[in-house]
Amino acid sequence: MTTVAGALTTVKRRPLLLRRPTKTTGAFSWFTTIDHKKIGIMYCATAMLFFLVGGLEALLIRLQLAGPNGTVVTAAQYNELFTMHGTTMVFLVGMPMAVGIANYFVPIMIGARDVAFPRLNAFGFYVVVAGGIFLYSSWIPGINGVPNGGWFGYTPLTDTPLTAGFLPGRGPDFWTVGVVMLGIGSTTSAINFIVTILNLRAPGMTLMRMPVFVWMMLVVAFLTVFAMPIITVALIMVFFDRNYGSLFFQASAGADPLLYQHLFWLFGHPEVYILILPGMGIVSEILPVFSRKPLFGYSVVVFSGIAIGFLGWGVWAHHMFATGLGPVAISAFGVSTMLIAVPTGVKIFNWLSTVWRGAVRLTTAMLFALGFIAMFTIGGLSGVLHSVVPSDTQQTDTYFVVAHFHYVLFGGLLFGVFGGFYYWLPKVYGRMLDERVGKINFWTMLIGFNLTFFPMHFVGLYGMPRRTYRYDAGLGWDAWNLVETIGAFVIAVSTLIFLANIIVSIMLKRGAVAGDDPWDGRTLEWTTTSPPPDYNFADIPEIEGRDAHWHHKYTEDEEGRLMPLPSGGAAAAAEGDGHHDGIHMPSPSIYPLITGLGLLPLGYAAVYHSFAWLGVGVVVLLYGLYAWAIEPGTEPDESDHGGGAPARVPEPVH
Repeated sequence: MTTVAGALTTVKRRPLLLRRPTKTTGAFSWFTTIDHKKIGIMYCATAMLFFLVGGLEALLIRLQLAGPNGTVVTAAQYNELFTMHGTTMVFLVGMPMAVGIANYFVPIMIGARDVAFPRLNAFGFYVVVAGGIFLYSSWIPGINGVPNGGWFGYTPLTDTPLTAGFLPGRGPDFWTVGVVMLGIGSTTSAINFIVTILNLRAPGMTLMRMPVFVWMMLVVAFLTVFAMPIITVALIMVFFDRNYGSLFFQASAGADPLLYQHLFWLFGHPEVYILILPGMGIVSEILPVFSRKPLFGYSVVVFSGIAIGFLGWGVWAHHMFATGLGPVAISAFGVSTMLIAVPTGVKIFNWLSTVWRGAVRLTTAMLFALGFIAMFTIGGLSGVLHSVVPSDTQQTDTYFVVAHFHYVLFGGLLFGVFGGFYYWLPKVYGRMLDERVGKINFWTMLIGFNLTFFPMHFVGLYGMPRRTYRYDAGLGWDAWNLVETIGAFVIAVSTLIFLANIIVSIMLKRGAVAGDDPWDGRTLEWTTTSPPPDYNFADIPEIEGRDAHWHHKYTEDEEGRLMPLPSGGAAAAAEGDGHHDGIHMPSPSIYPLITGLGLLPLGYAAVYHSFAWLGVGVVVLLYGLYAWAIEPGTEPDESDHGGGAPARVPEPVH
């Protein structure tokens, strides 16, 4: 007597290596998940881990420079520290942090249930992890491969052979291969965001109804897609110069090392906006909520962001004013650098106008948003000075430039990110962070940041060069460097306060229960439960205007005063928080992890010219791709529950 169900099970049995995991809970599920929310959390956790590592490197740098003739590290170790610090903060903190927040919230903010390519999303994350592991494995004793040529890797320092070059060892090889790997992960994420935002918006969610954060991530995604191939080409050329005798940048063979600088900064300056635009988007979401006003000049803010992305391609040579480009080139790039300050300044005035005469609530998120505006403005003003060629010539390769880009990137992106954490983590975990501790976190961060980086303007104007590992006494730099070192440790204390707040409020669950809409928010993420269900929305919302959630809760009387609607927005909320029949989400998969980590042995094969590593990498990569390609479909049927709605199995037939 054979049952129909038994027969179906027999027919559908699959080889062990092609059976897909179905569990969505438990520790192992984090390795197989393709849920955009979990991947967003993993991106942010990974970026925070590297933030701590990069911060430790910064503290060692500051200890070395706290006083004249420092002996904390050697010259070679200092080169390794500042190279890995810069590379970590740009490629392993700034970009993954923004991608993580966007991964979690962009689909929800546009009314979608997931990203367009869930498995590709997971693959991109694991490639970033592989790149980070690869770069930091260079610290293993005996490898002699810690990157030591700066996060910019200028030629001819980095393109000469490892046996007889300016930088002997495998450091530049690890750096070039590692950054290429990180670029692959960033590019896949960017493609995913573009397709998701353009194709998966809820009905009625026109482009000009999208939240500003979504708009900024769309601009960032396009910048990434076009910028990463440029740096990839440059790094491959450096790698071939070092390892295979090519002559792309060898001045002795008639080539021009400045070509590398052009390629690097043609990527590098759009990269600045890849890092800063997400922070601008986050601030544009926080300010209206805690001012209880719509964002002032929404359209202008959006088009200013687009203009920044467009103009960012035409300013790269202001990093090269001291290289002898000639008066025509430096004049043109000086003008373009001044021009890009216009849309940036427009945004600042729009943010201030949003706050002006609003019902301001100085929550921790709001304080970080206001801190972002202040610190970014200072960085922007010092940046305008670099468009003036005589001024830039004096400041080039001094600590004045270090001060400038830290005010832009740390004072910009990271202040925005910390504000985003305090704003959105209650939605992610359903628990509020402690506001009193959060405000201590903000003020210590603000004080430590300014103690660290503002004096760098002074020592830079006094002539202290960048990338120097020690200096003599009596040059006027001693006291300021000590202040900078004290400030760096204040930042470290502030970071520990933030982590303690996370641990106590969220991990130990001592924070107050957040509720679905703790801040009286304006956008769609506040219509779902806290945390959101796997499918985000039981019913895809229909959008009738900008700030859709706000208009389901409030209207205005004849005098323009806010009046709550009787429903309180309940009609816009997601229905329930349990499982809903008929909603099918893609099943978990282990193959993005296998495929992504398969790049790791290929990286070692490139650096060591090893056929053994090459074989391992090819086998793992091809297996991951093959299994991924023929992985069984995820639509539920009579014998396969697949992670979607429960399948209906027929009654046994005798």
